[in-house]
Amino acid sequence: MSNLKALIFDVDGTLADTEMAHLAAFNQAFAQEGLDWHWDVALYTELLAISGGKERILSYWKSMHPEMKDIDGSGLQDTIERLHAIKTAVYESAVQQGQVQLRPGVLALIQAAHAQGLRLAIATTTSPVNIAVLLRTAIGPDWKTLFNVVEDASTAPRKKPHPQVYLQTLARLRLAAGDCLAFEDSANGLKAATGAGLATIITPNSFTQQHDFTSALQVAPDLSLVDVAQLKTWHASVK
Repeated sequence: MSNLKALIFDVDGTLADTEMAHLAAFNQAFAQEGLDWHWDVALYTELLAISGGKERILSYWKSMHPEMKDIDGSGLQDTIERLHAIKTAVYESAVQQGQVQLRPGVLALIQAAHAQGLRLAIATTTSPVNIAVLLRTAIGPDWKTLFNVVEDASTAPRKKPHPQVYLQTLARLRLAAGDCLAFEDSANGLKAATGAGLATIITPNSFTQQHDFTSALQVAPDLSLVDVAQLKTWHASVK
């Protein structure tokens, strides 16, 4: 018998295919600030090994343009903050215009789990504004009523693969890892979740399909053929 009590979801790439919209927003921010930087899909796929948008900008800056000085004499961190703020606004606008959708099966599974009394949580290291605009657009203004706990970059600053966000989510749920399942799409996410002791279901996307998911409980193309009964069966199989 499964004692499954809660489902914990990552956001970017897991709940929704967000990465192309994020990539376009980064490039628009660079152009708006007069930079000749352009990230293509191959480069962005590599940069996704680094959790966090500001961290990606810093890594790219250091590796590709070590000779480059701060823009307009402002501090390096100030420049990164400004780029990321522009990028976030562009991304938010794209989501509001319907350019980002939830992945197949996500909403049906969330609603069914909620109806059956399972607790739901979000554990992501993306920013609160990104989560809110996505879920408000996809689910509606009352999206927060579905989730008992939301942990994000503002509450868990240590990025995945560090397990901080999952450890804090479990603490706030007041549940043991063995009572929950995590949902992720990337190797860093999987490391973070399993680092907190969580059995993890992976739904890869085009940016993460080459990652190593050998420690996942299950790997599924998406959640369209996954229901609560299936989750309980998988959860019961955890040794």
